Amino acid sequence: MQTIAPRLWRLLLVLVAASAAFLGGAAPASAHAALTGSDPKQGAVVDKAPAQVKLTFSEKVAMSDGSVRVLDPAGKRADTNRTTDLGANTYGVKLRKSLPDGTFTVAYQVVSADSHPIAGAFTFSIGAPSDTKAVLPAQEAGGGLVGVLYDIARYLSYAGFILVVGGGAFVLGCWPRGAGVRPVQRLVTYGWVTLTGSTLALLMLRAPYTGSGKLADALDMGKLGDVLNTKTGAALVSRLLLLAAAALFIAVLFGAYDKREDPKEKKDLTFGLAIGGTVVAIGIAATWAMAEHASTGIQAGIAMPVDVLHLLAVAAWLGGLAALVVALYRTSSVEAVAVRRFSRVAFASVVVLAATGLYQSWRQVGSWSALTGTSYGQLLLVKIGLVVVLVGVASISRRWTGRIASGAGEAPAETAAVIVEQRAEKTSANAGKASANAEKTSANAEKKAANKPAGVRKPVTVPAPSGGADDTERSAQLARQRAAMATAREKRIRDADPHRSGLRRSVLTEAGIAVVLLAVTTALTTTEPGRTEEEAARATSAAAAAQRSGPLALKVPFDTGGQDGKGTVRIELDPGRTGSNDLHVYVKRPNGSAFDVPEVKVSFTLKAKDLGPLPVAPDHIATGHWTASGVQIPMAGNWKIAVTVRTSDIDQVTVNKNTQIG
Repeated sequence: MQTIAPRLWRLLLVLVAASAAFLGGAAPASAHAALTGSDPKQGAVVDKAPAQVKLTFSEKVAMSDGSVRVLDPAGKRADTNRTTDLGANTYGVKLRKSLPDGTFTVAYQVVSADSHPIAGAFTFSIGAPSDTKAVLPAQEAGGGLVGVLYDIARYLSYAGFILVVGGGAFVLGCWPRGAGVRPVQRLVTYGWVTLTGSTLALLMLRAPYTGSGKLADALDMGKLGDVLNTKTGAALVSRLLLLAAAALFIAVLFGAYDKREDPKEKKDLTFGLAIGGTVVAIGIAATWAMAEHASTGIQAGIAMPVDVLHLLAVAAWLGGLAALVVALYRTSSVEAVAVRRFSRVAFASVVVLAATGLYQSWRQVGSWSALTGTSYGQLLLVKIGLVVVLVGVASISRRWTGRIASGAGEAPAETAAVIVEQRAEKTSANAGKASANAEKTSANAEKKAANKPAGVRKPVTVPAPSGGADDTERSAQLARQRAAMATAREKRIRDADPHRSGLRRSVLTEAGIAVVLLAVTTALTTTEPGRTEEEAARATSAAAAAQRSGPLALKVPFDTGGQDGKGTVRIELDPGRTGSNDLHVYVKRPNGSAFDVPEVKVSFTLKAKDLGPLPVAPDHIATGHWTASGVQIPMAGNWKIAVTVRTSDIDQVTVNKNTQIG
C-alpha cells in the first residue's frame, strides 16, 4: 500500500501525456466559416479584368486591410490593399487598373465569428490561363508551433477553470472543513494560477495565431493592441479582471472562512461566498460563450446561456472530482457526509450536462449524416462514449459511498484522527516534563554547593540543562521521528478500510477518464461544426454547378518540334456540363493568326472512374476552326482533355489539360 502515491502520479502523468498526444496529433484549427462563393469564381476565365474580387463566406468574418491579396501571373500585388464589407457575408477587394492577361491568385486569411482563423486560395484567369509565379506562404493559419502552443494554452485554461470553480464549490458546498486542508488549498490555488497564466498566453499568442504564425509577433505591442479591439481580446481581458475577483474569493475561503468559529458568522460568510463565487464563475464561463461556437450560428441568444450552464456543470462535476481525489489520497479525515453531498452534486451536474449537451449537439451537428460524416460529429461521438463510461464508473463510486455511509468506513478515519491528536498531546506533555526536570536538577546542584563550608567545597559539575543546543536538536529529531511514525500508522489505519480504498480507486479512474474527456472537448472547440461543414459543402457544390453552367474555355500551347510547329489550341465546351455538349477547337499561330493544321483529335478521360479515353473527331469547318456536336460527358468529375495536333506528315504532339466538368 506504500506505493499508492507514486502509482497515482504515474497514472496521472500517463493520462496527461496521452491527452497531449491527442492534441498534438490533431490537425490545425479547422475553419469554422467556409468560403462558399467568389466573383470571379474559382477557375473561371473572364474576358476583361473585374473592378474587384468578391468573397462570400458561410458566416460573418473579421477582415482588415490586407486580409485578401490578389497576385498577378508574375507574383506581384494586383489589389489596392483595401477590403470592403458588402453585406450578406460578402467582402470585396478592389483591383488595380491595366492588369495583364493570365492567371491570378487570390489568397485570403480572416478570422471567423467564433474566433478561429481561416485561410485559403484560388485562381481565376483574365483572357486565358497562364503559368503563374505567385508563391503562397507555407504557414497555415492556426498551425505550426504557434498553433500547438495556442492549443495547449486553451486546454490548460479549461483545466484551470474546472479546478478553481469545481474545487471551490466542493469545499464550500460539500466539505467546509476542507478549507483548512493544505492539499485542497494547493489544488484550487494551482488551478487559479493555471487559468491566469494560460489566459495571458492566449492573449499574447492571439496575434501570431490569427496572423503571421511567427512566435516573435507575440511580443509585438502594436499587434497586441489590435487584438484588444477584437471580440476575443475583449473576452480574454474580461477573464483576467474576473480572475482578480476569483483571487479574493480564494483568499477569503482559505483564510477568514476557515478561521471562523461562530456558527452564525460562518453561515453568513458561507452565503456571501456562495453568491459572490457563483457570479464570478458565471462571468468567467461567459468569456468562452461570448467568443466561441455559442456566439455564432442559429439561436445564439439561447446558445450562450446554455453554454455557460454546460461549462459550470462540467466544472462542478470534474473539479469536485479532482478535489475528492486529493482528499481521499492526501488526507484521512474526509467525512462520508461530504462524499454523499458530492455524489448528489455530480448527479445533478450529469443531468444538466445531458440536457445542455443534447441541445448543443443538435445546434452544431444538425443532421445524422453530419454526426458520422464530419470530423466534429465523429469527435462528438467519442465524447459521448467517454461520458457514458465516466457515468458508469461514477455509479460504482456511488455504491462505495453508500457502504461508507452505512458506518463501515467511519471508524478507521476517526480512530486515526484520535490517535494523531493524542500522540501530539503526549509529545507536548513529555517535552514540558523534561524541561521542568532539567530546571529542578540544576537548582538542586547549585543549592548543595552553596551549603558546603568554603574550605571543603569541591567544584561541582552541573549537568547541562536539557534546553541546550544538543538536546534541542535531539528533541527536534525525536519529534520528527514520532510524527513520521504517527503518519505511517495513520496511513496504515486509513488504508485498512476496504470501502474507502475502493472509493479511492474508482474516483481515481473517474479522474483519469475526465482528463481524456477534457482533451476531446478542447479538440471539439477547434473543429468546424458539422452543420457549418455541410452547409459550406452544399454552397460550394452549388457554386461549382453554377460555374460550369456556362461554356468551358481552355487555352493550351503546343510544339510539335518540326518547322512551323508551334502554336496554341483553344478548346470550348458548351454548356460545359454532363450530357450533350458542343465542342469547338481553335488553332492559332504564335502571332495570333489562324493555323490550318492537317489534323486535330480530342479525347476525354475520367481517371477516377477508369472511364475513357472517349475519342472525338471534330470536323474542320473553317481556317483554324474544328467543331463537333453531341459530345457526351457521362458524369461529373475532374476530366483530362487530350488534344492531338499534327502539323505535318511526321510532326505531331498531344497536349493535356485537367478540368472539372459537371
